[in-house]
Amino acid sequence: MVLESFSASLRETIRKITGSSYIDKETVKEISKDLQRVLLKADVNVKTVLQVTKELERRALEEKPPSGMAHQDYMVRIIYEELLKILGEPSNVKLKPQTIMLVGLYGNGKTTTAGKLARFFAKKGLNSGLIAADVHRYAAYDQLKQIASEVNAKFYGDQNEKDPVKLIKHGLEYLKDVAVKIIDTSGRDSMDEELFDEIKMIKAAINPDEVLMIIDATMGQQAGPEAKAFNEAVGVTGIVITKMDGTAKGGGALSAVAEIHVPIYFIGTGEHMDDLEVFDPKKFLSRLLGLGDLESLFETVKEAEITEEEAQESFEKLMTGKFNLKDMYDVWEKFSKPGLMKKLVDALPLARIPGSQKIDETRIQSAEDKLKLYRIIMDSMTFQELENPDIINAKRITRIARGAGVKEEDVRMLLKEFRAMKNNMKMMKGNRGLKKMLQSNFRSGNFGLEDLGIKE
Repeated sequence: MVLESFSASLRETIRKITGSSYIDKETVKEISKDLQRVLLKADVNVKTVLQVTKELERRALEEKPPSGMAHQDYMVRIIYEELLKILGEPSNVKLKPQTIMLVGLYGNGKTTTAGKLARFFAKKGLNSGLIAADVHRYAAYDQLKQIASEVNAKFYGDQNEKDPVKLIKHGLEYLKDVAVKIIDTSGRDSMDEELFDEIKMIKAAINPDEVLMIIDATMGQQAGPEAKAFNEAVGVTGIVITKMDGTAKGGGALSAVAEIHVPIYFIGTGEHMDDLEVFDPKKFLSRLLGLGDLESLFETVKEAEITEEEAQESFEKLMTGKFNLKDMYDVWEKFSKPGLMKKLVDALPLARIPGSQKIDETRIQSAEDKLKLYRIIMDSMTFQELENPDIINAKRITRIARGAGVKEEDVRMLLKEFRAMKNNMKMMKGNRGLKKMLQSNFRSGNFGLEDLGIKE
């Protein structure tokens, strides 16, 4: 997950609030100081941090929670709303034929992002073409050509042409039948007049639909001045922040860029071509705080080819404890796709469940391996045993283990964990706030934070 340490610290602050028996002035001050430490550690500007925490203290002490809402939950809502103010507006990604011009300095991931964008639009049903217009950097042509092949996008480049405007015009003509044309322009080691003159000339000549600036998250607060300079030069329409998965300065980059009022379109969350995420401040912040990203959860469920009706039925069975091994097998079979377990875990509202802890990559991989083992075991069970696991005795366990080619201990562990899961779900029934939030969102398809009293 992006900003992992930042997220862990924020979640700990949220747990401290929800675990408090009451909220008084001393508690508010303590939470404010905790939040200051977390934000400063994430490289958020000191002035911004003080503004956020000052407003947090004022609202927590002066405002009264809405009827029926606990003071603790209202304070979580205040933190959510104040942090949301520093993340900027939602992205405005248009899913239609368009020409996108990428700008930025060397080393910020511009060429790689071109490939990620092509993959993103391909998933949305729009084919893409990449134009290698970096006429200065050695090997830029070869790198983009290789990426185009990897993401199955058309490619245009001309190593002999040193005029970027001529090259791009030829490329646009060559890719005229392609829906999304992505232009990888030249960069520089620093912001200089030569770079700005070149991208100004390109923009004036081709009039792109979007000018996306690529920024490395490791720059932290310095991302703001850089974005401002490019915006003043060519009128940036959106920002893509790369390397969000491997830096502690991501919070600084996000908040600094938001200050220039240019929306962040995407964030890069890894090295692979699929590691590009549309930036939605509300969803992003929900996940950081551990409130859960139920919209992403629903998208993950759809990716597993589970219908909304099936999801609702499974949810109701889980929450009542009225489910059997066959129900679990059906769900696990659909969630056996590579990487899907991690998406599901990242989307769950862990911080809202008392005593929950972050699940790391090793535990997720272990869960995926165990899931495969358990499916093999259940393949060796009869329909009657799947429908009614209570009938599985020692003799049946021996038969099931032999049929699956596993140890009897593995079968017993499956049954033990299945029963523990049923018991845990029954205990969770007492958490009416969590149940109400999950149930409402599954039923209506409105996967936001309304059940916490947070308005759109």
